Amino acid sequence: MPADRLLATVLRAYQDTPNPTTTDKILATTTALLTSLNNPLNLSLLTSHFLTARSIWQAPDGLRTCLRVMSIYNTAAIHVRKNELDNANGPRGMPLVGSGVGSEDWARAVAKGADDRSSRWQHVLVLTGILMGMEGGSRRSLSRSLRSTLEQAVATAANLALEDQTRTGPLGRGAVVLALTYAFPLMSESVKQLLHANVLLPAIIEAMLGDEGFQRGTFISSIIRDITPGKVMRWQPDSPSVARISRLESRPLAQNMGPVARLAGFAVQQATDPNIVLQAHEELLKFTATLLDTWSHCPLSSIDQSVEAVAISPDSLEGPYPMLWQLLKKIMFTVVATLQPMVGRSLLDPFMRNDMVAPAMAAKTLHTLRNLSFISMRQGAGAFQVYEFTYLTSLDIITRYPGACVSYLQDTQPPTPQNGNIVPSPSIQALTLFHLNTAEHLPLSLPTPAAENLIVTPATAYLSPTTSWLYSPANNPPSSLTLQLFEAAHACVLSVLSCPQHSPLAAQLIPFYIDVLLSSFPSRISPRQFRLAFRTVMQITSPPYPISATHPELSETLLEMLRFRALDASTDALLKLNEKAAAATSKEEVPVVSEQTALVLALIDALPYLPLHALEEWLTRAAETMNTIVEPDMREVVRRRFWDILVSGEMDVERGAVGVAWWGTNGGREMVLMGQPRGSGNGDFMMSGALVAEQVRESSRL
Repeated sequence: MPADRLLATVLRAYQDTPNPTTTDKILATTTALLTSLNNPLNLSLLTSHFLTARSIWQAPDGLRTCLRVMSIYNTAAIHVRKNELDNANGPRGMPLVGSGVGSEDWARAVAKGADDRSSRWQHVLVLTGILMGMEGGSRRSLSRSLRSTLEQAVATAANLALEDQTRTGPLGRGAVVLALTYAFPLMSESVKQLLHANVLLPAIIEAMLGDEGFQRGTFISSIIRDITPGKVMRWQPDSPSVARISRLESRPLAQNMGPVARLAGFAVQQATDPNIVLQAHEELLKFTATLLDTWSHCPLSSIDQSVEAVAISPDSLEGPYPMLWQLLKKIMFTVVATLQPMVGRSLLDPFMRNDMVAPAMAAKTLHTLRNLSFISMRQGAGAFQVYEFTYLTSLDIITRYPGACVSYLQDTQPPTPQNGNIVPSPSIQALTLFHLNTAEHLPLSLPTPAAENLIVTPATAYLSPTTSWLYSPANNPPSSLTLQLFEAAHACVLSVLSCPQHSPLAAQLIPFYIDVLLSSFPSRISPRQFRLAFRTVMQITSPPYPISATHPELSETLLEMLRFRALDASTDALLKLNEKAAAATSKEEVPVVSEQTALVLALIDALPYLPLHALEEWLTRAAETMNTIVEPDMREVVRRRFWDILVSGEMDVERGAVGVAWWGTNGGREMVLMGQPRGSGNGDFMMSGALVAEQVRESSRL
């Protein structure tokens, strides 16, 4: 059919009522006409009528229709440019390929069709499609001036559309955001500055969290209705909730959340009104709070990762369940990537870093990350750089404000562990772990009563066998967060003990903690962790910590407890515990040790922190205890550590001098290297190479 007749046909089809069966044909015909019409006026006419077509816009399929519009003009622009190059490079006299309209003339003609009859947000779709087709993929189809004009036209149309809230509507704002995710990488820096970030940022947050994005987390509610409870939980792959998640994942904006988050970061940095940024920050907090609340009511939230294989039906485990977690991870990545520039701006913006806004914003950021902890704590999903920056920077800010620290810890207090066989749900465990990990950083900013009530009390509840479900038979097999919770509780107690201002509390807490530490080893903590914890406690009981003056006997008492435990400890080699953090930071092969060996190593680790008057005696006792190790290889490990303590500089000058004297003249060398008992050298001074009495008698017999 000739192009003119086809144009008339499609213009009539534009006025028909919407019909999904004919929509595809109309769009395909429009693409063909855009590449075949040789009159620029007809190109403008086609675009003008297309943007007002009843059959397209009366009942659009959300942002899918908007994406198809951009795709039409992108595809047409690519073909026009290709035809232009073929005609330029072809032999003379050869018939023209396509319409014969040049790229620049075609772009101008199509852009003229974006007139006042249609909405500004529709103009953004057309102009973005032209820009993508002509300049995307390293194509350089337009002159520098025309490309600059086209980029400015995209920015101007986007600004006008977003500023006209009444005419644009949610679909229009979502369309602008979608178009900018494609156009933004093609814009020059000067043109990017033309975008009005004050209206762009709210539109991005609305699109990200709305119906075309993450749907405010309401998709979880539909899952609740479709799950069949029982000993083995069933979630049918053909259920409506699975179909809804599939539709959500296939939406253009949901598939493009990475560029959406980058666009949001730009808008956060460029917004001239800080309140717009704070409002967006608040929206993210509300969204994550709703997501956490909805997930907590979902039966799937009660299933720990360690028992998924037996608690969920195979068809659910292989189909919808991984798809759900993939979507939840995408939500976490998007929210955190949007939070990161907000936190970064709070460090520089005078309004956002003042003493009224900064602590509140840092606390809300931590609340947002806490709401996502049921996702971030699963298989280390939160171990990426953007998350770490957002989390640690918020901690750095809030620690400057003791009142904010107290308020945050009060708001996030975990429930007290239940006695008996009640194991909290995985989401409660994740919230508790986030609280403990955060509380570990805050003792320096807290008064002692607050540190005791808000950090020590929750932490010790997870350490005591009589109050913690971690020791319960019901926690078998152990939940996926058991070890992390136990380690976090230890870290919290140690962080409080390490603060000099909490010395009165430390004096009361250390005996209990050492008892827990000894009872937990080696079943629940590794030799490395035990040695680190014990060395930290010994350091706390030594100068210059105040507790060394108020309780001078405490350090020796602790070492005596450790020494007596080592004398009766098992000599069997220990099995390695799962220490992901240690494996990530050290590639050295850890020698196999027994319980006794680990205790003796901890005793030697503590020597640099002893008072001067007690050091020589404990050097001797440590050597004696080392010599009780029967296994030669393990004894050699301890011997190397003993030598390392003496020569590596871990001791200060005064203690180093005591160590040298003990080694050289007080029998230390003989005890460590030769295994001789205390006092076997009788303290005699001899010239190097002299023969002792026993050796003289042996030689006389010869």
